[in-house]
Amino acid sequence: MLYFSRAKTLVILGVCVLAALLCIPNGARAPNAWLPWRTVRLGLDLQGGSYLLMQVDMNAVVRERLAGLTDAAREQLRKAGIFYKSVEGQPDLKRILVQIRDPARSEDAVAALRPLVQRQGPMNLPDIEIKGQPDGSITLQLSPVALTERATAAVQQSIEIVRRRIDETGVVDPQVSREGSDRIVVQLPGVGDPERIKALLGKTAHMTFQLVDTSVTSTAGAPPPGVEFLPMQNDPHQRIAVRSRVDVDGADLTDARAITDQQTGQWVVNFTFNAVGARRFADITRANVGRPFAIVLDGKVISAPVIREPITAGRGQISGNFNAQSASDLALLLRAGALPAPLTVIEENTIGPELGADAIRAGAISLGVGFLLVIAFMGFFYGLFGWFANLALVMNLVLMLAILSLLQATLTLPGMAGILLTLGMAVDANILINERIREEQRLGRPPLAALEHGFSRAYRTIFDSNATAFL
Repeated sequence: MLYFSRAKTLVILGVCVLAALLCIPNGARAPNAWLPWRTVRLGLDLQGGSYLLMQVDMNAVVRERLAGLTDAAREQLRKAGIFYKSVEGQPDLKRILVQIRDPARSEDAVAALRPLVQRQGPMNLPDIEIKGQPDGSITLQLSPVALTERATAAVQQSIEIVRRRIDETGVVDPQVSREGSDRIVVQLPGVGDPERIKALLGKTAHMTFQLVDTSVTSTAGAPPPGVEFLPMQNDPHQRIAVRSRVDVDGADLTDARAITDQQTGQWVVNFTFNAVGARRFADITRANVGRPFAIVLDGKVISAPVIREPITAGRGQISGNFNAQSASDLALLLRAGALPAPLTVIEENTIGPELGADAIRAGAISLGVGFLLVIAFMGFFYGLFGWFANLALVMNLVLMLAILSLLQATLTLPGMAGILLTLGMAVDANILINERIREEQRLGRPPLAALEHGFSRAYRTIFDSNATAFL
């Protein structure tokens, strides 16, 4: 006997009503206080927008690693009392070449440099191979394991920082993913002109604070050891001699905000350090009152103010003839963090909103026509039972849209094709049930008995086909 419990009926009706309510925001123009405002988002091919394919500069990753290793090698040799002629990085060979003055101390130098070796990877392999020669030359070669680990970490860190920078601009539902070993795909739905995004992503945004060496003039031919000439951001022809050593790193920043200065009315950027950065900043400013302190961004000096008094609160201010946009962009970059390596746009595509609207129109027409044809087929061939199947088909579509809305999923053209395919598969199950019902009626069973036996006997086939499709 065909029987449905009242509880089961109420649960089914409740789920259907809830699904219908969840679908309402997709067609509403304004949020409702009594509904969860979650809608299906349109993908790049439907909404229009920009597609960027960016490449991480792996050579910069190697250069940065060698630069840090070079400083560390010099420090280790000084501590061991070993004099050296030169310590230079060779990025092309992915190594550092050390030349000590006394070849007899080659083994001592190798022992002094041994603490620089780190273990990486699942096999716990060394990241540096150190070899000494009888002539007093020592090579520190980056191992393939180290290069692979650093490349993977650089790409992953770049993805996180790119996502943070884009989120700060207010772009809704950006898609940032990895492609290959050193490329990043950025999809920006609804962004027709990605120039500002490209400018933000094209900056490494590595900020450092370095003391200015007033004893060296920028007109000198070559800077002395430990000093470098950096151009001013507003005037690249003007160079400032700064000490190569980074006194405070921008990685210790926790916040940055663009505001207008109360006294001058100009746009400035206020920044805040974490505990480590605040302590370093306080120590440096306390020991160098009266000296200029350069604020450097990506190798260019933004400003070089004179330290008037110790700054112990862990907060500071950057001024540099900013306007509202440039100050806001700088604050955004500092909040999001510095990229581990520069990014280069190697491919760019822009899909206009008109093309996206055409895609939506074409997709809606195809989905609507396919849906109507299915309904007409079921109603014509199976009569009343066919219309019951059509009602279930409509609820199937409503449930899918409700789940997509609840997850705030992104709908693309392939996704619309998938919905139509799902409806077709649902119709396939209904056809099996209705054909079994017809067979039972031919055997002389009354309608309700034919319905019960037809569904129960078709259920196993339907379950097997759906399980196979799922697997």
